[in-house]
Amino acid sequence: MSIERRRAPRYRLITAAEVSAEGSSATLKAKTSDVSLVGCFMNTAQSFPQGTKVKLKLLWNDHSFSSTGVVARLQPMGMGISFENMKKEQTEVLRQWLTTVSRGPQN
Repeated sequence: MSIERRRAPRYRLITAAEVSAEGSSATLKAKTSDVSLVGCFMNTAQSFPQGTKVKLKLLWNDHSFSSTGVVARLQPMGMGISFENMKKEQTEVLRQWLTTVSRGPQN
């Protein structure tokens, strides 16, 4: 039995996403399903190879988050991306999103 150890908790957060390989102008459209402070999973029909350095932008509730990252894993329905070199202000945007999601639906 394998035990999975995550560096940060994941939250179910569905956002629109755009991702491109560094140095390329081609952009994949995707949607996230899980997001954490260290990475996300993108549901997409096409993926970049594992290890590809990428630039990504997530859009949620009229706000955006941008970062660089690397494709950490591939699955039939998409790819897991590990964030790299996040700027402080982008980390704060993501932290606010995850705080909002963790509180659940507001009545």
